[in-house]
Amino acid sequence: MSNQSSHISRERIRAALEDAGRPVTRRQLSHLFDLDKPRSDELLRPVLMEMVASGELVKNRRAAYGLPSQMDLISGRISAHPDGYGFVVTDGDDDDLYLAPKQMRQVFNGDRVLAAVTAVDRRGRKEGAIVEVLERVHTQVAGRLLIESGVAMVVPDDPRLTQDILVPPERVGKATPGQVVVVRIDKPPTMKRGAVGEIIAVLGHADEPGIATDIAVYSHQLPWEFPEAVIGEAEAFGDEVAPDKAAERVDLRDLPLVTIDGADARDFDDAVYAEPRGDGFRILVAIADVAEYVSPGRPLDDEAEKRGTSVYFPDRVIPMLPETLSNGLCSLNPRVDRLCVVCEMHVDDKGKVTSSRFHEAVMRSQARLTYDQVRRIMEAGDPELVERFGHVLGNLQALYEVFRLFLRKRERRGALDFDSQQAYFEFDTEGRVANIRLQQRHDAHRLIEEFMIAANVEAAKFVGKGKLPMLYRVHEPPPADKLEGLEEFLRVSGLQVRWSEEPDPQQFAAIQRKVAGRPDESLVNAQLLRSLSMAVYQPENKGHFGLALEHYAHFTSPIRRYPDLLLHRAIKHLCRQGKRGDFHYGDTRMDELGRHCSWTERRAEDASRDVEERLKCQFMQRHVGDIFGGIISGVTSFGLFVEIDGMAVSGLVHVTALPNDYYHFDPVSSSLTGKRRGLQYRLADRVRVEVIAVNLEERKIDFRLVDRKDD
Repeated sequence: MSNQSSHISRERIRAALEDAGRPVTRRQLSHLFDLDKPRSDELLRPVLMEMVASGELVKNRRAAYGLPSQMDLISGRISAHPDGYGFVVTDGDDDDLYLAPKQMRQVFNGDRVLAAVTAVDRRGRKEGAIVEVLERVHTQVAGRLLIESGVAMVVPDDPRLTQDILVPPERVGKATPGQVVVVRIDKPPTMKRGAVGEIIAVLGHADEPGIATDIAVYSHQLPWEFPEAVIGEAEAFGDEVAPDKAAERVDLRDLPLVTIDGADARDFDDAVYAEPRGDGFRILVAIADVAEYVSPGRPLDDEAEKRGTSVYFPDRVIPMLPETLSNGLCSLNPRVDRLCVVCEMHVDDKGKVTSSRFHEAVMRSQARLTYDQVRRIMEAGDPELVERFGHVLGNLQALYEVFRLFLRKRERRGALDFDSQQAYFEFDTEGRVANIRLQQRHDAHRLIEEFMIAANVEAAKFVGKGKLPMLYRVHEPPPADKLEGLEEFLRVSGLQVRWSEEPDPQQFAAIQRKVAGRPDESLVNAQLLRSLSMAVYQPENKGHFGLALEHYAHFTSPIRRYPDLLLHRAIKHLCRQGKRGDFHYGDTRMDELGRHCSWTERRAEDASRDVEERLKCQFMQRHVGDIFGGIISGVTSFGLFVEIDGMAVSGLVHVTALPNDYYHFDPVSSSLTGKRRGLQYRLADRVRVEVIAVNLEERKIDFRLVDRKDD
């Protein structure tokens, strides 16, 4: 091999080790790559260190490097259970590896490890042992301070972090027992002892305003402060598009492109436009050109990759990019020039995209519209809004015509529609939750969703045809074990279903149509949703089951999602007629990024859900003793789960809080029946409950059954 190479890729190292068939030292690899010692230190050593850190290679006691697969080792991320055991969620296609509580003593949830298979149980499930901890994600933990018999410890707020962290007395600082604190882990846990740390911040008490988000930020290790180098790089671009950059692009500034978002949105990724053309329509989906400002290998990109996604909480946002870009230069704000990447599509009168192409362009949004404004214009003809936005009314009318075509096509292909209602939190002046209500989705939301789906499909096809490494948004069919549980639930609900050999989304869509308008519609939809696989980012295209699409990728939100930014780089590379070999990413690196982005997405979702559950508990603390109507959303041997009407707040009616009787649980009919009085409680029954207790630490709400609710 030539020593002229200025870069030793991971692919070359992997190939060399596979050819060798045994672990190889750095000196031996240097000979293979014809590198002298200085160039080995410069070119080879950093790549080897990165590959060891990511688990792609293992360095043994003889300082030789080997491939984990050839050493019968499995790399993956820890998924911990509150009961103490856990799993290694593997990076590849291997089944997850069970870890006993003893093995879990040395790691926390989310850590990356190398593990070995040690046994196989009677069900064929693999059991394992941790060989090496590759990455410890928890450098700081939020939790409640306890001091017992002079021993201080922090009990993590996250129930999946099952180990308390010891704090030496001199490192407690000014914190007092019962407060929620942040502890820095100075010594990670081992098989012989627990983690040891120092309290570095006091967040307050569990019921204080704003503390829910603070706890989640630390519990989920969310990066929330931008390094100075990142802020400096972002600010250096200024706040206006450079004229020379605009001059090189397709000019769309005269088109009445509009953004349609929520009323509280601050960053605008996408703008849309439609016009009649022949028997169909020409439509444009213009997306903020983040890739023009965020370049691979720069501090901005390193930080964006680290974060993976913006994280949205009810009271604040932790953005993926600094606000000077996310709310400023990249955001498609009204009446200012902005760089964009445009997906131009031609749609026939059946809603089929007959052709598409991509441009790098410059645009100027002609209006910043909210979903509710669009609804009032198009459905109610609001005279004030019609006059105010008359200059874009023709665009809105064409957009709605295309939307109706897209909607009919969506129904024909059998895409699922989980039109879930989300809880919206209203805060008082002190930052406490004043009210919780459900947000309703309507056609303006669905319009934008359908246009984004169409652009995402075309982007996936475009880059796939160009044969560049990319991340598809993959949603595989439901696994067999989940289908069995779903079939039993549906049978109890009076719905018979026979699955095809391969589950078909049209079967799920047919069930949704059957239950539309029924009292248990939301429950059935929730069970359908739980049965589905988890969507992930990966280079291998396996289609999107929920949307019933063969090709799908995320293109439309590069301000807030790193996979979209990666796809933009590929699109721009192809638009500029770049060669595959010159693209910044290889297949192996893209695979790593897919796993990382899937994980950061889960992390963000978990953090947001934790905050919402805590806020609901804080709100319900002020309603202890109050009575609410609700619906039974779950039945177990120990009681009933009830969801309060119009609030998406759930709690437990323990079996001891039911009318005095012995109750029999029937898992087939999902019911509890009193043996003496014959009272029966089933899924979807309407009831009235009293709030009797709220546990903020465990995020649990207890109800007492008052009576049935027949209305």
